[in-house]
Amino acid sequence: MKTVFLDLDGTLTDPKEGITAAVNYALAQMGHATMHPDEMGWVIGPPLVDTFTQMGVSDPLRALDHYRDLYTRDGLFQNRLYDGILPALNQMRQAGNRLVLMTAKPHAYARKITAHFGITPYMAAEYGPELDGTRGNKWDLLAHAMAELSCDPAQAVMVGDRAHDFKAAALNNMASVGVHWGYGNADELAQATHQCARVPELPGLIEQVL
Repeated sequence: MKTVFLDLDGTLTDPKEGITAAVNYALAQMGHATMHPDEMGWVIGPPLVDTFTQMGVSDPLRALDHYRDLYTRDGLFQNRLYDGILPALNQMRQAGNRLVLMTAKPHAYARKITAHFGITPYMAAEYGPELDGTRGNKWDLLAHAMAELSCDPAQAVMVGDRAHDFKAAALNNMASVGVHWGYGNADELAQATHQCARVPELPGLIEQVL
């Protein structure tokens, strides 16, 4: 079966408002300066413990707790679907593809978001790390999902917007699609094996790749 693994943040939804507010809240709680949301696109997508480490926060796990305190109260649904995503998901599924969520966001949160925005019905399965950080590396998470789903990497593709999406695909011998409407920069997107500029073009590109 052809399988399309789909990132969430920056690929299916734009979570900028909720994530940046929660990151700034965590930074303030840890005694760090906050940033303007427009300067924070780089924090969207990668594991947040890694992000807080890069920011020089002395206790990234404590910062993550502060982040989750606000994010779970207010940030989950400060989010929006990218225009055309649900029709694109429907078109890909109708073409016979198995759609699988593959996100660095803990699945306990991701599944609330996919349900809220009507994504869940299109997904055959949904994968994300555990809250304790288990399978926090996307390449490990992808390998885990492939084993559970008996997925042939030659019949699969990873769709995302950040470097860790494409690295995960490469380490699992899988093609990847870099979407241009998310938060990856040009250097990150260049690591994908294929490029997609607009949401409506994604179903047709997937048919070419698979």
